[in-house]
Amino acid sequence: MVSTNYAPEHAGIGPYATQIAEHWAEAGDEVHVLAGMPHYPSWKLDTGYAGVWRTTEERGGVRVHRRRHTVPPRQTAVRRALFEATVLGHGLLAPPAMERPDAVVAQMPSLAGGVLGARLARRHGVPYIPVVQDLMGAAAAQSGIRGGARVASVAGAIEAYALRRATLVGVIHETFLAKVAAMGVPEDRIRLVPNWSHVRRPSRPRDEMRARLGWRPGQTVLLHSGNMGLKQGLEVLVEAARLDPELRVVLMGDGNQREELRGLAGGLPNLDFAPPADDEEFPDVLAAADALAVTQRASVLDMSIPSKLTSYFAAGRPVVASVAADGGTAQEVARSRAGVVVTPEDPRALLDAVRALADDPGRADALGACGPEYADAHLSREAGLARIDALLAEALDAGPRGATGGTRGGRQTEGAVGK
Repeated sequence: MVSTNYAPEHAGIGPYATQIAEHWAEAGDEVHVLAGMPHYPSWKLDTGYAGVWRTTEERGGVRVHRRRHTVPPRQTAVRRALFEATVLGHGLLAPPAMERPDAVVAQMPSLAGGVLGARLARRHGVPYIPVVQDLMGAAAAQSGIRGGARVASVAGAIEAYALRRATLVGVIHETFLAKVAAMGVPEDRIRLVPNWSHVRRPSRPRDEMRARLGWRPGQTVLLHSGNMGLKQGLEVLVEAARLDPELRVVLMGDGNQREELRGLAGGLPNLDFAPPADDEEFPDVLAAADALAVTQRASVLDMSIPSKLTSYFAAGRPVVASVAADGGTAQEVARSRAGVVVTPEDPRALLDAVRALADDPGRADALGACGPEYADAHLSREAGLARIDALLAEALDAGPRGATGGTRGGRQTEGAVGK
């Protein structure tokens, strides 16, 4: 598996890559992962890897090969390009030392990861299976980063290069299907492999957790968890806090916009910046809130599904989604019946939705209860991993680049990359 993001990163794509790789290792397969240095979502190098250029470590039965790369604290076109270039360059210069694999799986939107995966698979003459969590070309065009249009053009070309060389392509939501096909991938080589809820269910009493967090009884708490980047448009939450001093807004996590948001808030007493919760407490912190926020800028073509959404559903609290009504996130909230969708970048609309839920606790609880039901029916870890297994098995049967009559009709274990 090639995945720039991997454990100990606990947000974004990292947990999915980790659970897939460890799932395969538990089945008895030899699994190698070519990964970057832990840095997400803070976009700061994990202090435990300071000064490390290359390392190989064992995690959960998986051999993880890490390679050094730049970590841009702020997103600009040049810095993002340098980040991808160093991931690619170091991966090409020092690929994992291993026997010939049976298949190569890559987690995208990492451009470098997609290219590295395609090159490794071609070198060994084995199936290549990228899994599209997001598309950087589309994201860069709408992200607001300086030089985003140039990044989008180059990124789109690189993505097309990597995807067209795939045996099969997995996408996490149907909103990606047309976009991937437009890059030249035949529709009969695209498979839907949705993400799953990768956190446990809450276990502590809500009142106990709220008291521990310092949230007073009767106070309405709106919580956002995860990356604080340009794409999220978290200014809407700052302004909602400004509009209603009685509402407590909590931004929990990290990201390259955290300090900018803190400056915009100007010391609002009802806006808290909290560090990421550890894995053990994370579900209980989510469940302690009255509503859980997911936001995106109005200009964002919402194809990707924020990884936080699956965790939100498992927490059993209503979701307030300030996103485009025709995007993938809005579709998931509607399907789950676990929340409400409001106009993006409209703090008044967001505030009105939160207040309506606070004034009708019965409705809030009913919406919240739909989340775990939806997660159980559609987003279980077992079902998600089974879909990934099926994708890999089909690719192994097809052989490299979608050819039929491949020699790997069964599951191999010797020297497997990603399986």
